[in-house]
Amino acid sequence: MAGHSKWANIKHKKAATDAKRGKIFTRLIKEITVAARLGGGDPGTNARLRLAIEKARDQNMPKDTIDNATKRGSGQLDGVDYEEIRYEGYGVAGAAVIVDCMTDNRTRTVADVRHAFAKHGGNLGTDGSVAFLFKHCGQLVLAPGSSEDRVMEVAIDAGAEDVVTNDDGSIEVLTAPTTDFVTVKEALEKAGLKPEFAEVIMKPATESVMTGDDAVKMQKLLDALEALDDVQEVYTNAVIDD
Repeated sequence: MAGHSKWANIKHKKAATDAKRGKIFTRLIKEITVAARLGGGDPGTNARLRLAIEKARDQNMPKDTIDNATKRGSGQLDGVDYEEIRYEGYGVAGAAVIVDCMTDNRTRTVADVRHAFAKHGGNLGTDGSVAFLFKHCGQLVLAPGSSEDRVMEVAIDAGAEDVVTNDDGSIEVLTAPTTDFVTVKEALEKAGLKPEFAEVIMKPATESVMTGDDAVKMQKLLDALEALDDVQEVYTNAVIDD
């Protein structure tokens, strides 16, 4: 299957993530803590925790920091009790936006998210207002030049739902957002096919390409949301055309 060009957007996201290393640590600690609280402190039986720990290691987070976050989540150490909250809204030209947060103060978080939307030409919606436009799934993206046949063979055998070759030559592997994601990721890596991007995401069913002033305004909204301390991830069906 052919799909929309992804590689530039993936590289931009990775660069932005790497540039905010300090904040990434905070987000990953929250994710590890909540994952351990919900599924237990053993990454061998808790796929979400296993993925969070892998991401933390990829960011060179110290082992002690990872271990302490896991222990706080599983109740072995005292710590802040975070809750997960999802907000849905609309950006420039009605683009759909999902904002996933982890917070110890729901009142503060919703006020911050609402302010960011309002300040940058968007508005906060109600639960379910845009979620139906997205699919919860695992996404693994391999760089242009990867062997399409080999990726498809390994990924499908490991339980992937779909393999998409994008216009720019990058290859996108889609999985269920469960242990299938970890299984497929490990199978690809074992075969020497390391994904450049591997996340469980909310993938838009359709995309809206933005250019000119709309693109600039939409990027400002996304940046403002991602800068909030309680925000873990921001998803949108808007594609910013550089």
